[in-house]
Amino acid sequence: MPRKHHAATLVVIGGGLGGVATALTAARLGQRVILTERGDWLGGQLSTQGVPPDEHQWIETEQISPSYSELRTRIRDHYRTNYPLSDTAVSAVNLNPGNGFVSRLCHEPRVAAHTIEEMLSPLVASGLLTILKHSEPIELERVGPRVQAVVVRDRRDGSETRLEARFFADATELGDLLPLGNLDHVIGAEASSETGELHAPPVANPFDQQAVTWCAALEYRAGEDHVIDPPTDYGYWRSTVAPFWPGSQLSWDDVDPVSLERRTRPMFATTPAEAETSLQPDLWHYRRILSRYAMGPGWPSGDVTLMNWPQADYWERPLAGVSDAAQQDALDGARALTLSFVYWMQTEAPRSDGGIGYPELHLRGDVLGTVDGLAKEAYIRESRRIRAHFTITEEHIGREMRESRPWSESFADSVGIGFYRIDLHPSAFRSYIDIDCFPFQIPLGALLPRDVGNLFAAGKNIGTTHITNGAYRLHPVEWSIGEAVGALAGFCATEQVSPEEVRSKPGLLQDYQSLLRNRLGIALEWPESVRTQGRDLVG
Repeated sequence: MPRKHHAATLVVIGGGLGGVATALTAARLGQRVILTERGDWLGGQLSTQGVPPDEHQWIETEQISPSYSELRTRIRDHYRTNYPLSDTAVSAVNLNPGNGFVSRLCHEPRVAAHTIEEMLSPLVASGLLTILKHSEPIELERVGPRVQAVVVRDRRDGSETRLEARFFADATELGDLLPLGNLDHVIGAEASSETGELHAPPVANPFDQQAVTWCAALEYRAGEDHVIDPPTDYGYWRSTVAPFWPGSQLSWDDVDPVSLERRTRPMFATTPAEAETSLQPDLWHYRRILSRYAMGPGWPSGDVTLMNWPQADYWERPLAGVSDAAQQDALDGARALTLSFVYWMQTEAPRSDGGIGYPELHLRGDVLGTVDGLAKEAYIRESRRIRAHFTITEEHIGREMRESRPWSESFADSVGIGFYRIDLHPSAFRSYIDIDCFPFQIPLGALLPRDVGNLFAAGKNIGTTHITNGAYRLHPVEWSIGEAVGALAGFCATEQVSPEEVRSKPGLLQDYQSLLRNRLGIALEWPESVRTQGRDLVG
């Protein structure tokens, strides 16, 4: 089968939030862009991985980029336009369809995928954006410090397409282009002697990677029985106890990320019937994505919640730096753990209203675009990371390491802002790492690899460490990273300059930052009243 060929100014590999923001921004700046995605949905952790947005307490303010705010507004408008909302929900300025407390906007993943398609639709119609779905990278052509092309394979029929461009962006979930191009990169945890970080391990460990989670959607249907078949690995997960875990992973007990003490959180703090109008901080309300309370009379469905809970964190085996077969084993293990926890909840879990088991729990694959109730893909928290021109360490943003400087590091080459606690989920080698930090900036140097000049990192693969990845990996930050990359590609193409020239020449950097600030409306620094704060996240 002969290869097809496409060319553009910018090729973006990976259709997660970083990739979407990259493609959207560059195309809106008039550049021709090709965006590839291995599946059939765009949106990554917001859609295919099934994770409602983890955001900070300033997400509804003018500090947030207009395009990310547009995404959130469009999601809300979808519910306002198409759903029979209750009077309370209709009057809510900041509608939260699920009334989950992890975010001010908990919603169905399929609505996110639909909304992203709407945002990109006019760019596709104009010819500025080409989207190739079901496509995964299999080859990177590189001549010295330049990438010439990336070859993608259609996962349905095996056909191959060679994509040529002036610039490329790796927005894949695991930094797939880095090994394909033999680019210098980091996997797992660096040693404290290398990074100087307070919470880094004494010895580097590439297999010390954050747990992945295969999320699932659940609805409680009173009086019905939806018990699934016992998963093959159920006995294993029923009896396995990790060294840092308080007991069986299939229980209501888990570990408090900050104190590392045992805690107990039931699924329902009240009875299931009372849960519909409750905002209790239990597991059911944690990531509830559709609230019956938000719907008007006669709504036939019950609440739907998204199961992204500590009990479903799979930490036994890593995904990056291993063979394809070992990676698949890890993904299969993550799916088996999630199904085992669902089966345990249906059959053995202590009920808040007495008795054992919740057979009424029904897997809702329709809200995730699947038939089995699980997300299309695993939620991946940690990627391969580029060896960047600049690496963000704990010393730049961590509150404890900056005790004498009660704010995060100021970066002259800032291209955006973000905030989240340094939140690392367990691995096979350690428990949670949860560190308070300050609202931070995104430095341009962290998006640029040292060994190639026309490839950008556009997701969780930027120049962070294993530690600081825990703060830079969440939804709005990933979007801001992609937005900065798309704008940089557009600026470099228009001005006929290289990314490294933009970073190293003050005049060019100032012009690029002016594009971000004045044309795109992107904040490059936090107000003084905010930058010394932290804590108080929604979830």
